[in-house]
Amino acid sequence: MAKKSSIEKNNRRKRMTKNAAPQRAKLKAIIADKTRPMEERFAATLKLAQMPRNSSATRIRNRCELSGRPRSIYRKNKLSRIALRELGSKGLVPGLVKSSW
Repeated sequence: MAKKSSIEKNNRRKRMTKNAAPQRAKLKAIIADKTRPMEERFAATLKLAQMPRNSSATRIRNRCELSGRPRSIYRKNKLSRIALRELGSKGLVPGLVKSSW
């Protein structure tokens, strides 16, 4: 089980990203628009840099929904390999059959 603080920090980043997404997209569109004046694009760059870093989507870490484990996560199931194996062995994941030979 991951530390509660790490899980909560990641959840806070998800919330910040969701709230700041429209503003970040608008600023990025201004920056990418080559027809706008250079001063306006530079001002948008500065405004984007002043936004909280945790409002960026790249700061979000994929974590297991059950254990909070940060590594070896299956994106489709949002579970770690360990949790997926345990649930698969119990027959709780539809369509998943644990191989044995």
